[in-house]
Amino acid sequence: MQIRKKYENVNPGLLYDDVKDFAMKQGVIVGEEKMQTYSIPTDSSSSIRRGTIIFKGKGKTGDTDPEYLRAHIEGSETGETKLILDINTELFPQDRVTALEDDLNFIFSSYEK
Repeated sequence: MQIRKKYENVNPGLLYDDVKDFAMKQGVIVGEEKMQTYSIPTDSSSSIRRGTIIFKGKGKTGDTDPEYLRAHIEGSETGETKLILDINTELFPQDRVTALEDDLNFIFSSYEK
C-alpha cells in the first residue's frame, strides 16, 4: 500500500521528525534513516532536503529483516514538500496505518495541497 501527500510551506525536517515519531508510536523502530540537503543551482540561498526512513519490527534491524514501512520525504521550507509512505500491510496492519495517518493529518492537514 502506498500513501502520497503534498504539503505547502512545511519544513521537510519537521515532517521527517514527526513521521518518525508517529510511526514509532505505532510500535515500529527505525532500521535505517538518512537526510540529505541539496543546494538549488539557481538560488544558492535555498536548498532541497531529501530523507528516507525505513521502519522495522521491534528487534528486527538487520539488512535481511523485512520492512514494515518506508517513508520518503522531499522538499523545501518555502515550497512544496512531498511525502510517500510505502507500507507492508501484512506486517503493519490497517489500524496502525489509520492511526499514523490520523496523527499526520491532525498536524499537517492545513498545509496539505
